[in-house]
Amino acid sequence: MKNVAILIPESSVMQAIADPRYLFTTVNQFLTVSGKKPLFNVQLVGAKKEIKLNDGLFTVHADKLLNDVKKTDLVLVPALFGDMSCALAANKKLVPWILQQYNQGAEVASLCVGAFLLASTGLLNGKKCSTHWGFSDELREMFPEVEVVDGSIVTEENRIYSSGGANSYWNLLLHLVEKYTDRETAILASKYFAIDIDRNSQSAFAMFKGQKEHDDVAIKKAQEHIEQNIDERITVDELADKVAVGRRSFERRFKRATNNSVLEYIHRVKIEAAKRSFETSRKNINEVMYNVGYTDTKAFRTIFKKITGLTPIEYRNKYNKLAQK
Repeated sequence: MKNVAILIPESSVMQAIADPRYLFTTVNQFLTVSGKKPLFNVQLVGAKKEIKLNDGLFTVHADKLLNDVKKTDLVLVPALFGDMSCALAANKKLVPWILQQYNQGAEVASLCVGAFLLASTGLLNGKKCSTHWGFSDELREMFPEVEVVDGSIVTEENRIYSSGGANSYWNLLLHLVEKYTDRETAILASKYFAIDIDRNSQSAFAMFKGQKEHDDVAIKKAQEHIEQNIDERITVDELADKVAVGRRSFERRFKRATNNSVLEYIHRVKIEAAKRSFETSRKNINEVMYNVGYTDTKAFRTIFKKITGLTPIEYRNKYNKLAQK
């Protein structure tokens, strides 16, 4: 029997508590029907018996209090909601318990932006971590010792797991089901819950907004120039000259401020513009390519797929119904 403790943090997302419970109890039913014994003992664990969520709209009842659970096999840390700093401050009591369980041999998995609470334990220091694409930069800023992996759906390292954003956590849950049971059971669960079991990237869903939460005026000026001239071919030397900073210093400052190299940033801005065009217009691949400053079809396709996980045609067909008519 595998003991699964699903934490109930303050300011957490109710679905990220209910869904894991639903999945593991359903897998127990699958096992029973196939003549096997149920595998998972699932419990909701909290610092107090009743935790109110969504400004009191919902109340979640804990099966056990933290002190009642001396040892478990798997700890699930659900997604948090709202201001991350406030959410972490409200859940300080959970940190020593998570550390205690991990040190006793438990595996620990964070769902979506539950990564912030997991990171606050220090267990992610020096390790890879996935989270919602919209919170990656904030996670890097708050926990610089954590290696945030952009676009990843599932990361696993030393009994610690994390998942990408929103519904991506289902892929981590299926990954755990497969690990504890077998591939056949995981596939059955994926079909039952209509989840693509092998999806390994959230890149197609990501929206690049640029990292501007910094105080480097010269770099902000360079970012604005890139974003206002997506149809032009922009070089690093040109940008460095424009803001009157030496190239090596400019590249170093740009990386520090934006978490992207200059060329990465240029490509991501251009591809983001291309994505919006594919979503909202009838323009063909070449028209969009030229509009965002590329002239080499192969290079455009390669960069587009590297950033989004899809080819330009796949992306257009996925998000633009007009293009399919």
